[in-house]
Amino acid sequence: MKALIVLEDGTVFYGRSFTGPVEATGEVVFNTSMTGYQEILTDPSYCGQMVTMTYPLIGNYGINNEDIESARIQVSALIVKEYQEVFSNWRSTAGLLDYLSENHIPGIEGIDTRALTRHIRVRGAMKAIISTEDLDQKSLIEKANASQGMVGLDLVKEVTCRKPMLWSDNRPVELKEGLDQFQWPESNKRRVVAMDFGVKYNILRSLEQKGCEVLVVPADTSSDQINALDPDGLFLSNGPGDPAAVTYAVDVIKDQIGKRPIFGICLGHQLIGLALGGRTFKLKFGHRGANQPVKDLSTGKVEITSQNHGFCVDMESISNPEVELSHINLNDNTVEGLNHKKLPLFSVQYHPEASPGPHDAGYLFDRFTNMIDKYK
Repeated sequence: MKALIVLEDGTVFYGRSFTGPVEATGEVVFNTSMTGYQEILTDPSYCGQMVTMTYPLIGNYGINNEDIESARIQVSALIVKEYQEVFSNWRSTAGLLDYLSENHIPGIEGIDTRALTRHIRVRGAMKAIISTEDLDQKSLIEKANASQGMVGLDLVKEVTCRKPMLWSDNRPVELKEGLDQFQWPESNKRRVVAMDFGVKYNILRSLEQKGCEVLVVPADTSSDQINALDPDGLFLSNGPGDPAAVTYAVDVIKDQIGKRPIFGICLGHQLIGLALGGRTFKLKFGHRGANQPVKDLSTGKVEITSQNHGFCVDMESISNPEVELSHINLNDNTVEGLNHKKLPLFSVQYHPEASPGPHDAGYLFDRFTNMIDKYK
């Protein structure tokens, strides 16, 4: 089925839909990973975005029930060079086509993904529309420009959990009672409250594997509610959209700084930057892939990292001398980590829990648990 991808600047790409009729809008971005399309599809940080895979063959190992990062597909569309209908993997339970179709997510193939990626790198990530129904280019350009962009957009409200959940036995279990009635399970585990701005399951798995009892709470949970829970540590998750729009979370983080150890990843890192008085800005085309080089400034060690973000903390906007830059991206020297010299607080822009992906940064979960043990 013929499909057009039309960008807000008027650029047109021709392809075909392998999932049926569609008309969808979103920000078009690219990911350079060779594997992991199922994790990418279900990563809440991609909410509102149409993801272009730079690796040309997608779908060849199918879909399974284990490698998901949330309860549903989060992307607005998947764009590939060539969809592989025949899949082969001992863990696979279905094909990518079925998975996308069941979740009403468009899949587009036959696109010159190299040209599309290069265009985004030169011109920047931008709003776009995919359509099999309206093939009038002028009409589609107008629709693309009329769609909502990422700047100023709070997408956390779209992906956060509606009720608190306890991560137990590798799955989220929704609480029957409210937070005011919650009692931590009797155990020797570290008690961690994870604020869900769009948390990936593998982050929760990683915290559990490090000996943490993890209570996942909605993004609008108040500071008073967190205090009443009296956790040993506070975790701030990844998530989609513009961090500057999530003002309610920034206010909570401001109040929590210094009360207990805090660790933030991705959007959680950006919100910490805002809570410390800094600013964030939109990157030209973002960092999305499993091969981003990051330098740890304290050790000089270079880590290969998995990343997915379109916004960045402006380090020069943070005037507090006790806050230091801990990591930088070696491709563009942007901020990849923050650390407080006196308070138990640190954050990274990248994903140490990456799966599949490099495991160079897994030590950060140990850093968090060691910090909790020190301050308990």
